[in-house]
Amino acid sequence: MGRYDGDAFEAAYEKVWDKWPADREALRVPTPFGTTYVNACGPADAPPLVLLPGGGGATSTSWYAQVAHLARTRRILAVDLIGAPGRSEPAADRHPRTVADLAAWLDALLDGLGVGRADFGGHSYGAWTALHYALRAPDRMRRLFLLDPTQCFAGFKAAYLLHALPMLLRPTPARIRAFLEWETGGAVLDPDWLRLQEAAAGFPATRPVTGPRPAPEALRALTTPVLLLVAANSRTHHAYEVAARAGGLLPRAETDVVHGVSHHALPQSAPPELACRLSEFLGEGRE
Repeated sequence: MGRYDGDAFEAAYEKVWDKWPADREALRVPTPFGTTYVNACGPADAPPLVLLPGGGGATSTSWYAQVAHLARTRRILAVDLIGAPGRSEPAADRHPRTVADLAAWLDALLDGLGVGRADFGGHSYGAWTALHYALRAPDRMRRLFLLDPTQCFAGFKAAYLLHALPMLLRPTPARIRAFLEWETGGAVLDPDWLRLQEAAAGFPATRPVTGPRPAPEALRALTTPVLLLVAANSRTHHAYEVAARAGGLLPRAETDVVHGVSHHALPQSAPPELACRLSEFLGEGRE
């Protein structure tokens, strides 16, 4: 386990958060699982959009390339996952252990924010979490977009797991950087974002909730409109296989493959047209 430097993590977090619009604000919401930290921006009276980041050191700040555009018509509520790297503070005696716990946490979070129903978006593990929440609480989710979701429609490639193993067993800044450079194919990554990933090495996180992929029959019954965008260069899974399976299961799904980007390069270094695509899907008053 790498030695965690809290000051370095906070400095790196702040550096990435500075890329957000000037009207950004921090919210702290009590839940039964601890205090959840939410980065917010956009008009307070606009329809809410809850954003869930990927696992690891992603944090809510990783949406910086998309939030300025999305905040034109939405109240952005980007969440630091409870128990993961970020500024959320898990309860000492209780943290999510099951998918049902994750749903209860999100219920409590929405209640604490005064939100009855919201649009949701998630990347990677955050997309897995959001999809499970859609299946358990469809009345609280208006529309859902998924960016290269993991463990939703297909498993991981063996090569991805093998490359990730050293980082997972003993996370260090060097191992995190090497893994991200491999997965993104040597793409130019934002140095501030990369520094935050490295600074998360050794973060005192709790064990994330994992589980099987959603059952096909549950996905076929989902009435929530879904936009699925998979990364063409993803080394996590087979992009076209994910898109095909999702399209065959979800009754109200739009699917597409985003070219020129890998799994871990989403959403912070995605093509600029991505934000326009997300806004078009969310629409103004679309149902």
